[in-house]
Amino acid sequence: MKQILLSLLLSIAVIGNVQARDITFGIVPQQSAITLANNWGPILEYVSQQSGYNLVFRTAKDIPEFEGRVLTGEYDVAYMNPYHYTVFHQKPGYQAFAKQKDKRIHGILVVKKEASITSLEELDGKRLAFPSPAAFAASVVPRAALKNQGINITPQYVSSHDSVYLNVARDFFDAGGGIERTLNNTDPEVSKQLRVLWKTPGYTPHAFAFHPDLDPQVADAIKAAFLSLNDSEKGKSLLGNISFKGIESAQNEDWDDVRALNITLLQHLLSE
Repeated sequence: MKQILLSLLLSIAVIGNVQARDITFGIVPQQSAITLANNWGPILEYVSQQSGYNLVFRTAKDIPEFEGRVLTGEYDVAYMNPYHYTVFHQKPGYQAFAKQKDKRIHGILVVKKEASITSLEELDGKRLAFPSPAAFAASVVPRAALKNQGINITPQYVSSHDSVYLNVARDFFDAGGGIERTLNNTDPEVSKQLRVLWKTPGYTPHAFAFHPDLDPQVADAIKAAFLSLNDSEKGKSLLGNISFKGIESAQNEDWDDVRALNITLLQHLLSE
C-alpha cells in the first residue's frame, strides 16, 4: 500500500513539474524590450492562464541576436518575421501555428513630415535607416525595390523599428524602413513627426511558431489559448494593444509567397 501511495505521489509530482515548466516565448525585437514587454506581457499572461502552461517573455537586444537564438532553438515558441520563418522552418525546424488574422504585411519608408521628399527617386544618394539586414518588410523588400529602380542608397542598421523612427524624426537620416503596425505602436511624440513616403506590396505576416521539440500536448494547449483571444472582449482588447484585429490558424504553406522571392540573406546560417 505504501509503495502504491509513493508511486501516486511521484506521478503527481512529475505532472506538476511538467505543468510548471516555463515555456519561453521569443519575440522579434522590432521595438524596445520595455515596449514589447508592456504590449505582450498581458497577452502571455492570458495565454498562460488559458493553457495551464507558464509562457515567459523573451526577446534579444537586436534582430541578429534574435536570429542566433532562434537558430539554436532557444525559444519554445517564437514570433518571427515572414522571412525568418522560411529560414528557421528549415533549421532547427520551427512549425507555424498562427498568424495575424486578415492581414498582409506591408513595409513602409518614412520621412520627416515637413521634408521636401515626395518620391523614391529623391532618395538616391541618401542615407537610410533600417532595423537590420534581414528585417523582412522593413528592410529586405524596400531595399530590393530601391535597387530594382536604380536608386542607390546607403543603408544604416539601427537595431529596431522604434530606433528607425526616432532617428528619422531627429533628422539623423533622410528616411527609414518600418512597418505600419510598429509605426502605429511607437511613441506618438515620434510618429506625429513622420509621414509614410511609400508602401510595399503585401505579404503573409509574421509567424507564431513552435520549436519542433515542444511536447505536442503543450503545443495544442498553447495554440488553443492563443486562438481563444478572439472569443472574449478581454482577449480582443489585448490583441488591440499590438494592433491585431484577430489571430488565426496558419500552416507552413502560407509563407510560400515569401519563399517565391528567393531571398538568400540568411542561407549561410543553414550550413553552420
